[in-house]
Formats: sequence, C-alpha cells, structure tokens
Amino acid sequence: MKLKIYTFLTLLFILTACLHAQDYKIRFAGSGAATTVETVKVENLTQGTEITMNGSDVLHLKGTVTGIETVHGNTTGKIIFYPNPMDDFTRMEFALPESGETLISLYDISGRKIARKQDFLSYGQHTYELHGIGEGICFVSINSGSFALNGRLISSGSNSGNAKIVYAGSGETGNLMVSQEKQSDSKGANAEIVMQYNDGERLKLTGIYDIYSTVITDVPRENKTITFNFIACTDGDGNNYSTVKIGDQVWMAENLKYLPSVVGPGTGSETAPYYYVYGYNGTNVAKAKANSNYQTYGVLYNWRAAMNGKPGSSANPSGVQGVCPTGWHLPSDAEWSELTDNLGGESIAGDKLKESGTVHWNSPNTGATNETGFTALPGGLRYLDGAFINVESIGYWWSATEFSIDNAWVRDMSYTHGDVDRGCGSKEYGLSVRCVRD
Repeated sequence: MKLKIYTFLTLLFILTACLHAQDYKIRFAGSGAATTVETVKVENLTQGTEITMNGSDVLHLKGTVTGIETVHGNTTGKIIFYPNPMDDFTRMEFALPESGETLISLYDISGRKIARKQDFLSYGQHTYELHGIGEGICFVSINSGSFALNGRLISSGSNSGNAKIVYAGSGETGNLMVSQEKQSDSKGANAEIVMQYNDGERLKLTGIYDIYSTVITDVPRENKTITFNFIACTDGDGNNYSTVKIGDQVWMAENLKYLPSVVGPGTGSETAPYYYVYGYNGTNVAKAKANSNYQTYGVLYNWRAAMNGKPGSSANPSGVQGVCPTGWHLPSDAEWSELTDNLGGESIAGDKLKESGTVHWNSPNTGATNETGFTALPGGLRYLDGAFINVESIGYWWSATEFSIDNAWVRDMSYTHGDVDRGCGSKEYGLSVRCVRD
C-alpha cells in the first residue's frame, strides 16, 4: 500500500512539474537614441544556443516538456497529435473555448518558424493535418484571443522545407468560418519565436537599431518587456560598437578597432603612437583590416596611441578621451577597479566578464559565464621583443593611469582562471582598448 501511495505521489510530482514547465514571453522596446528595435540576437549562455529575430516579434521561452503539453489563457486543454512521433503526416486536434481569429504557428527546435496558418474558428473541436515536417522536434503554438495552447511534436520525416498546416474538419460544434489561408505573412499580429529554455539559464540579448547596438543579460522568470537603451558609440573609422551597462558604468562590449595607421610588431616606441593588428606585419591599413584577428579582437595600441598623446589620469572618470569615440573615454585604473569591485572583486570578476565557451578562448576557459555581457576576448599583445604573443589565451587592456614614467596600469584575463589581474605594463606594449561612456 505504501509503495502504491509513493508511486502515485511521484507521478503527481512529475505531472505538476510538467504542467508548470517554463513558458515565458519576452517583448522588446527601445529607449535613448531609438524607441524601436530592428533585430535582437538571443544567446542562451548556459546551453550555447542562439537565434536572431525581429525586434517586433515575441520571444517565447519554452521548457522541455515530455508527454504533457502546457496551456495558458482562460481555459485548460491540450493538443492531441496522432501519430506522435509522426513520419510525413499527422493529425492535430484541439478545442477552442470561444470563437475567434486563430493563429497556428509551427517552429523547429532552433525557434525558426517553418509554417503558419491563420483562420477564423468557431467554438469547439477542430482538426488540422500537418505535412512535410523534417526530422527532429518541433513546437506548435495556437493563439486565439486570450487563449493559447502549445504542443510538442516529434517527426522522423524526411520531407524538410515543405511544411504545411491544412484544416481537416471540426467536431459537433466547431466550424471553419473563414476558410482562406493567411500563411506566414507577419503583417498584423507579431510573430512568436520559440526558444528552448530552462529556469535559471542566462540569456545574452543584443538589441540593434541602425548603427546602435546594446547588450543586456537576463535570467527570465516571468513574462516581461526588455528595453534596450541605445547609445551612440562610433569611432573615427565609422565602426559602431555594442554597449553594455554594468553597475553605474556603460562600457563598450567589444574591443576598439580604430586603425588610422598600422605597423608590424618589429616597430615600437614608448613615446610615438603605434597601432598593430595581431598577425599582420606591414603598413597597409586595408590589408590589416582584412585580417581575421582584426575582425575578432580589434586593434592593439601602445600606450601613447591609446592616450592619443594626452597625459595620464588617475581620476574617476579619467577625463581622457584618448583614442576612444566622441562621448567616450579611456578608463582609469580606478574605473577598472570600480568595475571589478561591482562584480565581487578581482578574484571572481574575470569569469563574469569573459566570453563563455572556447570559440575564441583556448580550453578550458572553465567558469567563464559572461553574465555581464562584457564579452572579454583574448586579443594577446605586441611584446617588447617585436613579437605577437598569447592570442586566444590572454586579453590585456590599457588604463589611462601611469605607474611610472615607463609603465602604465593594465588589466588582463586568462583562459586558465577567473581572475582579473591588475599589474603594470611597459608603455611600448601593444594592448587592447575598451572605452567607458562619459
């Protein structure tokens, strides 16, 4: 008897967990330089997945549901598929609690919409046929007024790229009141883009409008609207940069790429400004910009170039524009310390600042979460002996603060640990630059 009760309670727990699976809808808005959002890049930093969507669409975050389909709105119910798994054909049944314009959308596992149909349906039971779905898991979303229903379908079919949703009939009360199809035209209602998501996972969201790009990280636990504050960050070459707010500071979320001239690593000086691109040995700016390291890691500057000839500063803010875009400045040593202090100290801040994974960082890069959206990258450095070293292993960034007549304060992060190291470096080094908003 006890075993039966235990089994029943276990099944009840599983059922309840499934019925309360993660299911959040995220909308986007803009502020600052633009009030609308053109596109949003969504990266699940925990899973390592990403999608790019229209800023006017709705991001639908769905947990993985097995056997039980979730329901939202003013009534309860579920979608029935038979068969499920399907081959190249299945029938789908559901009931509407009231008549209304009904939108049926079909998404693949990446969140890409593969079919859409809009009909005016009456109250009651309805049946549709789904054809031509490729192999894999897909999601069905049904929305009618305040009623919404979601289902999961497994397909072993091979007819990918030709998915169709076809009305097949109604029950005793249900009727198709307007039979023409309104397929896959996003005019009118906003589309929903489905992305697999589990509670506690962190998303990196990059909102884009024209030249503006803003990064926000978030751990969604409810329906919400995320607002991107768009700020101009354009250098003298016309490069536009993503920005991210961390504490009270707004930082560039990329390494600076401004390149008015270039030399090879064999040329160096503490007093004359020099610009380098890791792996390039020459003086042709166009060729240097064609280098993949330039595209990924930006430019390496000696301290004189980074400062644009200005004297050092230990103030917070530094007040030194240096090589940074108009409205931005080179951070002082104190501003770097403000950043790491806000993240719990130098010993753990590196993991929160570094890009996660090993696409750009060498393995193991263990512990890197990029939970701030700062996306620190290992651009290496131009060393005193005229060599480039440590790309993909260590990132180094200048401050505007002198340590001595020959050295300035530097921050670096490594693939081997989660620290932000504070040290001094020769002004002749070629290091990366991140700028802070005035």
